[in-house]
Amino acid sequence: MPDEPHRFSRVAEDLIASLRRVPSEDPRGIRRHPSRAFVELVDSLRAKHGIGRPTAEQSIRERWPEIVGPANASYSNAVRIDERGRLVVHATHAVVRNELFLNRAEIIERIRRVPGCGSIKQLHLSQG
Repeated sequence: MPDEPHRFSRVAEDLIASLRRVPSEDPRGIRRHPSRAFVELVDSLRAKHGIGRPTAEQSIRERWPEIVGPANASYSNAVRIDERGRLVVHATHAVVRNELFLNRAEIIERIRRVPGCGSIKQLHLSQG
C-alpha cells in the first residue's frame, strides 16, 4: 500500500518529539483534528467572541443622550453591564440620579430597543 504514510514505533515517535522539543502524543491517545487555515481560525474566533462588533456598553454610551435626554446625559454616564444584567450608571448630581431613578422603567425599555441590549433587566444607579 504505497499511499499509506510510514508509521514509526512509539519509541521512535517519542525520541523524535524529544529531539524537536515538542510534546509527544499522549499515551492514552489524543485525536488529531484536521488542520485549518489561519484566516479561517481567526474569523471563527472573531465571530465567537464578538471582536469587531460594538459591545452593548458601547452602543448604550453612543445613544445615552437619546436614552435619558441631553440634560441628564451631561450629568450621568453608563459605566458597565454586570453579570446579572444590570446597567451600572454613575450620576454626578443627586437631582439627576433621582430623575433617572423615577424614570428607570422607561429608560430600561429604551435601552432594550438598542440592538444587542435586550438582556438589560435593571439600572443600578450610583452617585459619583
